[in-house]
Amino acid sequence: MSLVKFKRRRPLTNLMPSSFLDMDDFFNNRFWNRDLLSDDFWNGKSSEPALNIIETDDNFEIELAAPGFSKKDFEVTIADGCLNISAEKSTSKKEEDKNYTRREFSYNSFDRSLQLPDSVKEEAIKARYHDGILSFNLAKKEEAKKQKPKVIEVV
Repeated sequence: MSLVKFKRRRPLTNLMPSSFLDMDDFFNNRFWNRDLLSDDFWNGKSSEPALNIIETDDNFEIELAAPGFSKKDFEVTIADGCLNISAEKSTSKKEEDKNYTRREFSYNSFDRSLQLPDSVKEEAIKARYHDGILSFNLAKKEEAKKQKPKVIEVV
């Protein structure tokens, strides 16, 4: 089964020219879209990086895609049961020649907060940054770990 864009059936369709009906679609395209103003590209806000969360019997593993940063760019805190991750990086480059000056700069930042479940040992959280991936290992409390089933011998 495939998804198809829903197109409203309009009353009196056969009485109106098709170009008139297409005006509705004209105002729904990206140029006229109201959400354009909330687009991160236009308003300078940072976007949230992609995130994977994996739960195992003993822990949670979190992988956050943050290429282009270094370890010192990150600030990771735990407050009120939330894991707060933020990063900020800015670079600038200036070239001067006899007839011109060229400047380039960039600024990247993000903030991400995750509500920690009660089953996580906050004091045992470990973080690692390698190859553009910020990884966390959140160990579970002993009582939260899945217990292996007890085998009862039949006699």
